[in-house]
Amino acid sequence: MPLHRSRALPRSALLSLLALALPGPATAQEQHPLALQVTIRRTTYGVPHIRGENLKAAYFGLAYAQSEDYGERVAHGLLRARGHLSRYYGPDSVRVDAWFLRSFRMARDAFPRLDPDVRDVYEGFAKGVNHYINFHRDEFPEWMPANFTGVDVLAREIGRPSPRAMNRFAELLRQGRMRRVDERGEGRSGARGAEAPHPPRSAGTSALRISLPPAEIEPARHTEDGSNAWAFAPERTLSGHAILLRNPHLSWTAGYYEAQLTVPGVVDFYGDFRVGGPFSIIGGFNARLGWSTTNNAPDLDEVYALEEDPEQPGNYLFNRRSFPLEALVERIHTDRRENGAQVADTLWSTPLGPVIHRADGWIYVLKSVGDGEFRLGQQFLRMMQAGSLEEWKEAMRIGAKATSNFTYADADGHIYYVWNGLVPVLPHRPGGDSLAFSARTLRDVWRRPVTFDDLPQLLDPPGGYVHNENDPFHYANLNAVFDPADFPANFPPPRLRLRSQLALRLIHETPPLSLEDVIALKHSMRMLLADRMKDELVAEARARASDDPRVAEAADVLERWDNTAARGSRGGVLFVTWTQAYAQRLRGRPLYREPWSAEAPMDTPTGLADPAAAVAALGDAARMVAARYGRLDPAWGAVHRVRRGPVDAPVGGCQSQLGCFRALRWAEQPDGALAVEGGDGWVLAVEFGERPRAYSILAYGQSDRPESPWYAAQAELFADNGMK
Repeated sequence: MPLHRSRALPRSALLSLLALALPGPATAQEQHPLALQVTIRRTTYGVPHIRGENLKAAYFGLAYAQSEDYGERVAHGLLRARGHLSRYYGPDSVRVDAWFLRSFRMARDAFPRLDPDVRDVYEGFAKGVNHYINFHRDEFPEWMPANFTGVDVLAREIGRPSPRAMNRFAELLRQGRMRRVDERGEGRSGARGAEAPHPPRSAGTSALRISLPPAEIEPARHTEDGSNAWAFAPERTLSGHAILLRNPHLSWTAGYYEAQLTVPGVVDFYGDFRVGGPFSIIGGFNARLGWSTTNNAPDLDEVYALEEDPEQPGNYLFNRRSFPLEALVERIHTDRRENGAQVADTLWSTPLGPVIHRADGWIYVLKSVGDGEFRLGQQFLRMMQAGSLEEWKEAMRIGAKATSNFTYADADGHIYYVWNGLVPVLPHRPGGDSLAFSARTLRDVWRRPVTFDDLPQLLDPPGGYVHNENDPFHYANLNAVFDPADFPANFPPPRLRLRSQLALRLIHETPPLSLEDVIALKHSMRMLLADRMKDELVAEARARASDDPRVAEAADVLERWDNTAARGSRGGVLFVTWTQAYAQRLRGRPLYREPWSAEAPMDTPTGLADPAAAVAALGDAARMVAARYGRLDPAWGAVHRVRRGPVDAPVGGCQSQLGCFRALRWAEQPDGALAVEGGDGWVLAVEFGERPRAYSILAYGQSDRPESPWYAAQAELFADNGMK
């Protein structure tokens, strides 16, 4: 059912914040004034439609609704952003606090520099969290503070170097796998690009202990994490209106939060927020336009080596002067009393970035694009308020969001794609994971990222579509392929993996589409890897004499299979098990006879690299499937399930590397079934007519609380390929 016609809950469930608060200990006179300026109206699926008299009140409501649905998770994120975990969880959190205190101090200094309406957003969100805590004390530890501020909320979104990158580079340096080079050929290295010899260790600096933030505080990216996004121009749609599809693929614990947020005359936006804050990464639409994000992986970091000053321990030499390292954090409270126990933990830094390693008279720092960036919320709010492509692009030029592909469509009929990777403009070659560059002056280090207008982008291209499935920008439209020679060396090379290829096969030359047609295409269950390898595998299995009787039977099953991961399809379980057995037999060798190439981007990779191993692996797979499921051809949906609350339903879709557009990843269950744990989960499709018409689905529901009526409210609909 289109979103603008969603059926509402009975009147008794249409709640103002005042009504929500009444069960608490306070009287009506103690209500926060903002609670009287906002109303939350939920649909049958629990999606909050938040209407505020002003931005502060509207985001007060968003914070309250998120807290109602996710409870302590929202407050805990603000506690961490404040750098106060150690006060309540003890010394094990000291390194985490040290890292977040760095961001908190940046946020505190930057907050007055934000536009007043953006400050209102952050302050309103903080007050909404406090209000919920105060009126639901039984849901929180007794020590949970209820005095969060806009600075705490902003601190969550301050740009910072990746802790995983910091630890990875530091480990490479410790192992000697990252060489220091003097790219300009000055000083001790002798020749341009030569490895620089290490000078003697500076005296008196051995006490400098390098402390890094734990890598695990940054969520790990799963190899199958990603997203899909399509936009169609009016020439490609039956209605003559542009259509946008948003379809991120992350863990089902990622916290996408569907909502509509309205302040009359200021903003009216429907889409996804992220649990714990007002902005983070947002996609959705207003009455005039919308956008989707898909992950990309621009190279935002460079490692630089600063020479220690042998005359002043703890200093480094730069621009022919000696500078002290900055000690960012010295003492962290490890209990709740202001005068209680403290632990020392120092993060060392320089104006170029944090220190990640020190060895043989050199101090290594990581310089990252976006470190200290505080205007992310300002940029997203302006995007939400934009009424035209030019206004939206002007908001993007703020440059606070350094990553993500953006796919856009609007009511004026424009479609647009930009590979938003604000990579640095380098004075040297890219270092990657192997080079650290000696930095003696400003000329040795990068000083600015590329500008937005210099990024790869397409506006209204031939063929009337743009797409992205996490591959680089080159094939966003097959009629307007980007030449990699037009971009610097630290831009990614061309790549088009199977999911992207399937997307292009679905949309490149289709007849005009309705919004419902786009949704049907999005639910394609085709497994492109099977198209590339199955026929050859079956032929080889029939041609090669095998002592394994299961091989011929398995070949028969695969020959009958329709090459899909549809719920009722039989043969896919065997094929996927074969891919795993084949990879194990090859022990890291290439799987394909012909790897992917830019010369044949839509038809490679293809073929079996080792037919004999492939046939032997088919026998392995047949035995495994028969032993586990009692037959070689169990229905896909008998094995692959959506399990959430009382819902246990068969579902179609498969892993991204198998070439499924509906990319799902699985967690094995005690009974041998595979239950969805991530991938496809939040989908939004919108058509920009006189009034936007949209469908959505949030597979894991509006709340992560099992007792919530919305915890599993959309799970079965998702399994049925439905949308609301």
